[in-house]
Amino acid sequence: MIEDALDVRRTRHAPGLLRAFNDSGVLSAADVHVARRLADLGRVEDASVVLAAALAVRGPRLGHVLVDLATIRDTATVDADEPVDVSALPWPPVDAWTAALAGSRLVTAGEEAAGPARPLRLVGTRLYLDRYWREERQVAADLRAFSEAGSPGVRLDVLADGLLRLCTEPTASAGTGTEPTASAGTGTEPTAADDRQRLAAASSVLRRFAVVAGGPGTGKTTTVARIVALLAEQAAADGAPAPLVALAAPTGKAAARLTGAVHDEASVLDVEEPVRSLLLALQATTLHRLLGWRAGSHSRFRHHRGNRLPHDVVIVDETSMISLSLTARLVEAVRPEARLILVGDPGQLTSIEAGAVLGDIVGPAVDGLVMRPAARTMLADASGRDVQAADPPLGTTVGDGIVVLDRVHRFGAGIAALAAAVRSGNGDAVMELLVNQPEGVTWIPVDAADPAAQDELTLVREGAVAAARAVIRAAEAGEGSRAIEALDTFRLLCAHRRGAHGVGTWTSRTEGWLAGEIDGFGAGGAWYVGRPLLVTENDYGLRLFNGDTGVVVAAGQGRVRAAFPRRGDVLELSPARLSAVDTVYAMTVHKSQGSQFGTAAVLLPGPTSRVLTRELLYTAVTRARERLILAGTEEALRAAVARSAARASGLRSRLWEEAVP
Repeated sequence: MIEDALDVRRTRHAPGLLRAFNDSGVLSAADVHVARRLADLGRVEDASVVLAAALAVRGPRLGHVLVDLATIRDTATVDADEPVDVSALPWPPVDAWTAALAGSRLVTAGEEAAGPARPLRLVGTRLYLDRYWREERQVAADLRAFSEAGSPGVRLDVLADGLLRLCTEPTASAGTGTEPTASAGTGTEPTAADDRQRLAAASSVLRRFAVVAGGPGTGKTTTVARIVALLAEQAAADGAPAPLVALAAPTGKAAARLTGAVHDEASVLDVEEPVRSLLLALQATTLHRLLGWRAGSHSRFRHHRGNRLPHDVVIVDETSMISLSLTARLVEAVRPEARLILVGDPGQLTSIEAGAVLGDIVGPAVDGLVMRPAARTMLADASGRDVQAADPPLGTTVGDGIVVLDRVHRFGAGIAALAAAVRSGNGDAVMELLVNQPEGVTWIPVDAADPAAQDELTLVREGAVAAARAVIRAAEAGEGSRAIEALDTFRLLCAHRRGAHGVGTWTSRTEGWLAGEIDGFGAGGAWYVGRPLLVTENDYGLRLFNGDTGVVVAAGQGRVRAAFPRRGDVLELSPARLSAVDTVYAMTVHKSQGSQFGTAAVLLPGPTSRVLTRELLYTAVTRARERLILAGTEEALRAAVARSAARASGLRSRLWEEAVP
């Protein structure tokens, strides 16, 4: 309970029901004030209606699109210092509650768009702020329209040839023991292991809407390059101009990484030079820049339903980070005759704003392919098996265009097995794996913030010091590339920014370790040689983005430069040109999304931490490329696995209620 009368989370004049829910920590002061203002404007006196309005306002603040009045009693979380029995609060009976709302001047009931414009929308027991109801409804309708559109007119023979050439990993020669080698255009039989990548590429060519999903290291971004190449080959076969392709991501860092991945693939793909040139010319951008961000507005863009994007193909990476509102702006801006391809990992942390769009779209497909038989047949035909002259029927639901990649190329079996167990929500399997210490995984069963447990964290300390030594050694030699490479060999990951388990605490602690073990550590002031840097704001002039990392390196004659990776090269800048950087011995799991490190040392908070969820643990585990060090108690681990960051949303049911065969 919130007991301090001066606590800003508490409002002093909340009446009746609102006071009880504010005091418990379910509602914030802001929720209460907005609901009371709505009640005043609508001349509403029913306390249950005002409570529902406050809960509807609360939802988007916590990432929810709606509040389900039938389940909120069992799912509500609290902002309080001690556990609260939320079920004991004076919740109104659901039937009477929804009836009161349906008759209120603040609410429009039902799914029909016609009717008075009111701030709240009630659909069954689901209560929305009207804006989110409209956006959710619009996204579902637009995605269904893309899925139901006719085939884009694909040359199946050209597609089959391209898939066999670009999406095939030849097997080793039988009995020779030799390693597989790239062999283009040889008629080599495709291996079963790459079936899903081939299906994902085929689906993206055959349909106007497709999703390429999968965990880290499953080949999502390399598949993007193959998709663009296949589409370019389709255009060339028809004598048409190459398609106008837009690559986008929610952040500048993710966009730069997508550009790099596509360019890297372009250099090795077996394609004609015009196709290679097209791939090398692509430059991914942020979604806000693609849509034409308007200064002073967070929700309006230059491109919209009345002024569509000119592109023939729009491919968006890291879709798990995109909110419902931004998705609505994106989908409405894509031309109906264009292709929209979403790429991402539905198991990762979601947008900080309302919605879990990628997870809702992928839905039950996250556990495997759920495409209908007609779509499977067409994809199989396009993959080089019994290609038909006439197009077979193509599935017309959203689920028909989703392929989940599951073959991990990036990290070892131990990390992959742990990630799978976390993602499945199986706490017993997670603990069994950790107890048995699979290859590449070390579990330290302590609370990292407990002073008595510091001796147990020797492995973390040794890893941090060894990595810092390597960074400093390279930086002192002025070798920016080697310093950057060493920087990514080890990273401390925290769930919080502040507090005993937070980034600030562990950055200071790491600096203390280094000062005690490295002579002259930190000499030179704030810009000491070997200081690891984290960019905290986008700088488009320098092409540095929030989340980019670099190192301060010696530049001779007592001078230093800040070195950042730049497409296989190193960008060196005067530190004076950097306006927003932090020291990055530790970083939050949220900030680490999209990155990987040779060794990731994950420091979990206690089991009552509100940010400790299955998605956070999965994201943290999959940041490790070679070795994972996981420090946390069994209670914290079980709490994380059991606590899914489920967000109340109606998008999944709108897309999937009739889509599963």
